[in-house]
Amino acid sequence: MDPLVRVALGVQHGLARASGIAICLGLGTLLVFRQAGSLAPFWDLGICVVLAASLTYRVIVRFRSLQPDAKARVDLELFAHLVVAVEMALQTFGGLASPVSAVIYVVLMLAAAFARPAASLGTLLFTMLLETGLHLVPESGLGWTHLWPRLGLCVVFTGLNLWVFRAEITRVRRLSRAHVDAELKKVKEAARSYRLLGAPGGALERGPSTLRDGERAMHSGVEEIRAAQQFGLELLRRSLGLRTALLLWLDATGNRLHIQEASTLEGALNPGPFNAKDGIIGAALAQGKPVSLEGPRAARHIPYYVGPAAIGAVSAVPVLERGMPRGVLVVDRLEDRPFRAADEELLLAATRFILRAIDNERVFIQLERSKQEQGKLYRAVDRLAAATSEAQVIEAAVNSAREFAAFDFAVVTLFDRTRGEHEIRAASGEGTELLVGRRYAQNQGLVSMVVANRHPLPYRGEHEPMRQMVFARGIDAPPLPSLLVLPLLVHERALGTLVLGSKRKSAFGEAVRTTLEVLASHLAVSLDNARLLKRLEELATIDGLTGLLNKRAFLESAQQKLRSAQRFGKSVSMLVCDIDFFKKVNDTYGHDVGDVVIRGFADVLRQIKRDIDIVGRFGGEEFVILCEETSEQGAVQLAERIREGLEAARFTCDKGAVQVTCSVGVAGFPVAGQDWDSLFKSTDEALYASKRGGRNRVTLWTTRLQGQAA
Repeated sequence: MDPLVRVALGVQHGLARASGIAICLGLGTLLVFRQAGSLAPFWDLGICVVLAASLTYRVIVRFRSLQPDAKARVDLELFAHLVVAVEMALQTFGGLASPVSAVIYVVLMLAAAFARPAASLGTLLFTMLLETGLHLVPESGLGWTHLWPRLGLCVVFTGLNLWVFRAEITRVRRLSRAHVDAELKKVKEAARSYRLLGAPGGALERGPSTLRDGERAMHSGVEEIRAAQQFGLELLRRSLGLRTALLLWLDATGNRLHIQEASTLEGALNPGPFNAKDGIIGAALAQGKPVSLEGPRAARHIPYYVGPAAIGAVSAVPVLERGMPRGVLVVDRLEDRPFRAADEELLLAATRFILRAIDNERVFIQLERSKQEQGKLYRAVDRLAAATSEAQVIEAAVNSAREFAAFDFAVVTLFDRTRGEHEIRAASGEGTELLVGRRYAQNQGLVSMVVANRHPLPYRGEHEPMRQMVFARGIDAPPLPSLLVLPLLVHERALGTLVLGSKRKSAFGEAVRTTLEVLASHLAVSLDNARLLKRLEELATIDGLTGLLNKRAFLESAQQKLRSAQRFGKSVSMLVCDIDFFKKVNDTYGHDVGDVVIRGFADVLRQIKRDIDIVGRFGGEEFVILCEETSEQGAVQLAERIREGLEAARFTCDKGAVQVTCSVGVAGFPVAGQDWDSLFKSTDEALYASKRGGRNRVTLWTTRLQGQAA
């Protein structure tokens, strides 16, 4: 961007940001003059109109969605406008010394309560400045005696409200955060107890987006299970005439129980934990079948009531999942009426219903997770397919990998089979700046082993930095506890590796590794495609013998540069070079030596030309150079260096050293031609003049050469 435009935009943005405060300062100044009696009455209408319009605009802006850095400024503008409005109302209806003048403190209280702290302090300073101006005007009749207490009260009101409101807001936020964290912890514990997220590589082990998706699925699953459990318990209580029906669930140790869900008619319940080996509950878990008691002894086996309980009968049914105890369903009733076999069968059916609800949610979460993984893989494949260069492919792959796993270190290496070397092509993470571009030979490092074996390492992604070398000696990876080196395979051929590392232990679980392996395979295919595309582009634009631009590619680039020169009035020069007696070289030494000479001449041109010059081979021994921002004299000097460079070069062959010279024609734009055809024709005429003049020379086109092309 032009610096002048950048400065103008900066000034424009600065004026826009300062407009609100400027309006307040201007209106405040007018109020001071109004207090002094220096304004005509018609000014009152103008002040009211400007104040009302500006205040309405600030209110609308304040309640829109704002960026955090803009909110403080808008708050300051809004409350400064309110201060001006209150001061004008006091001037008009009550006077600064009237009892209603205390309303200004209300504005400061509101600013302290609802505005950003910086905006509150700014509003206070603006108020004190305006109050000072209004009180010290001689016509006000107030002076310093009335001003000092008023300023002091402004400071006190603002300070106290800032302190009280901010402290209370902080306290409420802290309590709310603690409450939310506690609830989230309970939900996570419930989800783990139901084994919704307990599998390795679960949602809690994935990347940030997966974590959010996993938490939503976790909440939904836990709520569905609780609703099903509550429905089942309530149905049991009503159908069997129970006082209480509750589900006790085993903790991770398998020794303690706590109440997971309960439906009770009356009485307070003790949430636990309870010993899993005591009483009727322990008997049901130990025997693996329902246990029922009735009569006075039933109450002695119930630990979940607060205080003595009048119970006539109780039954405990173990909740068994694939033969393993998960909890106990306990029911009791007031009447001394035993639980019959039919009742116990109904309780067993209820436990199966509870387990089926849990299993359904597991399946649902697994399906949801699979759908999310597939969606992310589809997006990753789309990004990789859209990437056309090697750098774009690597960037797309690393960004996609972050959706599946949280990592702190990423490296892509490529293996050159012809040299037996690995090269670090890209790296991301702390301390990776010096890794890019490093090369090393095949060794016993993890990257070399993965390329050789075509299998991810290390085992389970657990890295031992003291024992395992990642790249090579002297090329160290960060000492991370979790590391995963994935092969980039195309048709069982390893192009290189994708290396990911994390500061968190066990960051690459089994499910994550599987997904990353799929991503690595897509990365490998995209890298191979990018290489093929680059090769096709080279074949389409590069001369196979010399590595210079071919005729078609040179013409496209040259015509573009000529159009640019014509539009902006820049000088451009063209050189056409031709090897002298090249047919004699082929006839004497053979075409193989002729190819060596042509490649050698291309090297001379490549070494002498500037970065902004383009060089192309037009066929046979003819080469063309287009030089931007180059006058005719500068082009002649460049041509002389080329001629001298080729003359000094020696090309060895079986029959001895070969030495050749060249003739060069030079023409300048727009004198020698205003388009490609005319400029090339003029340059060719100058080349013909060099050939006719004895060869091994440079000729600049002039009008006398017109019409003398070879």
